[in-house]
Amino acid sequence: MEPGSNGVAGATQRVPLPESTRRQGVIAVVRTRDVSQLSPLLEALCEAGLATIELTMTTPGVLNELAALIRRFDEACIGVGTLHAADDAERALDAGARFLVTPSAAPAVAEIARPRGGALLAGALTPTEIVRAWNDGASCVKVFPAQTVGPNYVRHIHGPYPDIPLVPSGGVGLEDIVPWITAGADAVSIGGPLIGGATEGDLTGLSARVRRALDLVVAARSS
Repeated sequence: MEPGSNGVAGATQRVPLPESTRRQGVIAVVRTRDVSQLSPLLEALCEAGLATIELTMTTPGVLNELAALIRRFDEACIGVGTLHAADDAERALDAGARFLVTPSAAPAVAEIARPRGGALLAGALTPTEIVRAWNDGASCVKVFPAQTVGPNYVRHIHGPYPDIPLVPSGGVGLEDIVPWITAGADAVSIGGPLIGGATEGDLTGLSARVRRALDLVVAARSS
């Protein structure tokens, strides 16, 4: 990849985000205390129509069950987040993960993801970190922790770097979706405010929250 005049590398070797993720604009981040809690939660999310689900390494044993979950919920785009180590990234892709998510720039993970067709959401916060993650080959850059900077930060970054797709994560609530998307975010990554008590088996209101999140993205993009 040859860098442009602003020092940002091109996209010739970049794996794009899955089309369903770009279309819906919402990534559900699912963390549970036990891996056995994942299946009913994923079933509820899929039934609600959510396309993209990030399972995290903070759920003990998630990689051991990942292949089975991906086979069962093959209509969903399932990825693995909170990745730090290259060998865990390999295991996630071996199990069928469609995308990988890191909390910080991770060139070693990018080197694994690209040749195998795995999209990478690489975490970064400062302009220097964002450009570095993008030049390492990220599909898009996860602005983390997003709550620290707020939606206007996307506008500021897109001033000098309009072609870097940004996905805010960390402290993003349902009420924040419109401001982030309006500011130029390609998608939003939402955990607790979307999942609610579903991690403990309380699925009440989950479908309604998913529908609201998806509707808010549509409204923001059409405004």
